[in-house]
Amino acid sequence: MDNYYSSAELEALGIKKIGTNVKVSRKASLHGCDRMEFGDNVRVDDFCFLYGKLVFGSYIHIAPFCFLSGGDEGIYFGDFSGLSFRVSAFTRSDDYSGGTLTNPMVPEKYRYKTVKKELYIKKHAIVGVGSIIMPGAHIEEGVAVGAASLVTKPTEPWGIYTGIPAVRRERERERDAATREGISGRNRTRDAINTGCRPRGERHAA
Repeated sequence: MDNYYSSAELEALGIKKIGTNVKVSRKASLHGCDRMEFGDNVRVDDFCFLYGKLVFGSYIHIAPFCFLSGGDEGIYFGDFSGLSFRVSAFTRSDDYSGGTLTNPMVPEKYRYKTVKKELYIKKHAIVGVGSIIMPGAHIEEGVAVGAASLVTKPTEPWGIYTGIPAVRRERERERDAATREGISGRNRTRDAINTGCRPRGERHAA
């Protein structure tokens, strides 16, 4: 048996949209498949946890043990983006100040300070091993996030970010990758993700 689901099996799971050459490990955990969309040439490796609204462009790799919590707000991946091992990305977070109750088993009226924001990980962005991306902390085009970083605020294009919390370093990433996009076919979902608009309807390490 193949280590990855076939297209027919992914359809049977109820995934909303499936492009060509989509590889999702049988050891990944998927919840809310009807809100997931995959472009072309997308790979999700072993032991990843995918939940809620997740929209992938094309040529994307999600390395093992990543945690993607899209919820209702959604995480949107641009073309050629990727997450290294054990990256976690969130669209919701409880308030930790003590002003409200916390955890999903408590009724929302007692958790009224919960942060809920969509998240964009745009074209050519790459996030290093063990990093955490908080709600609304958009990873802009070409951004590189160093290993074990905590991204709490939106980034700026082609920057290099490291640390807790992550801050931009003086040197920018080289932009050669942006000139090599000819392998990518065009599609509406991809264009919407890459421009930061809401769409309609080999392993790497830092």
